[in-house]
Amino acid sequence: MDRILLMRSFVTVAQLGSFSGAARALNSSGSLVSRHVAELERQIGVRLVNRTSRSVSLTETGLRYSEFAARIIAEIEAEDALIGQRHDRAEGPLNVVCPKWIGSLDVGDAIAAFAAAHPKIAVRFELGGMSERTYDFLDSGFDVALHTRDLRDSRVHIKKIASLPFVLCASEGYVRRNGALDRPGDLADRDCLVHVNEPVWRLGHGSGSSLHKIRNVAFTSNSYIALQKAALQGRGIALLPQRSAYDDLLTGALRVQLPEVAVPERPLYAVYGPGQTVPRKTATLLEFLTRWFRENPIPTLRQ
Repeated sequence: MDRILLMRSFVTVAQLGSFSGAARALNSSGSLVSRHVAELERQIGVRLVNRTSRSVSLTETGLRYSEFAARIIAEIEAEDALIGQRHDRAEGPLNVVCPKWIGSLDVGDAIAAFAAAHPKIAVRFELGGMSERTYDFLDSGFDVALHTRDLRDSRVHIKKIASLPFVLCASEGYVRRNGALDRPGDLADRDCLVHVNEPVWRLGHGSGSSLHKIRNVAFTSNSYIALQKAALQGRGIALLPQRSAYDDLLTGALRVQLPEVAVPERPLYAVYGPGQTVPRKTATLLEFLTRWFRENPIPTLRQ
């Protein structure tokens, strides 16, 4: 039987001097409180209470143990209260992990703004080291993991933060040498710059969308920044985050390909631990990120 439960019953008996009084205080029954004290005596191996038909008194050992047990229970209750208060306040350490590419762009900006807005929260923000198993971030000591792939896992909470636009583009030089794309199927004959986690590109929306397994791979990387640099050098066509490519698209260094064909956006999800209540610092981060992406949209590109 739970030792703390037994100790609580015993301390209440010691303070009130009767099993019936302790039972009323604990909203229990006298017989159950009596069994708790008897079980505690059995576990310790000594008698703690002198029982008579009219009174209850503590043995010498019982008096000492009641003081010890009362101190332990008080410390537990104080620590519970402290933890509860910290749980309800937006302060303390908050550990976040994120893929490198988005952490160097949108999320990096948003997290920096969050840290500035909430100085009582000590943010640890790490890029990379993401696992395919959705819940691994918890074992690594992180409170929140950010993902840009569709997730399904009932063991954790998942909240969509934003949608991230992507764009199909190439340099002016590459287009001049090879011609602009007329249709998505033309990708089979073009040099393509491919992210290692994205060997198949989806173009179009809904029933009109199509999948294109890239066969003519001219350059691969696990970094969208590297893919963008290769595109600027005229190495081929790339599917890039629009926020990253925006300035180059604006200056004309990169040109949108197939502007009439929609490129599906990618979801940005925040994943955090199980439980019915969310720590206030975690909830504050989720609220901040959702608002930040809503208030900092990428300007619409003019074709």
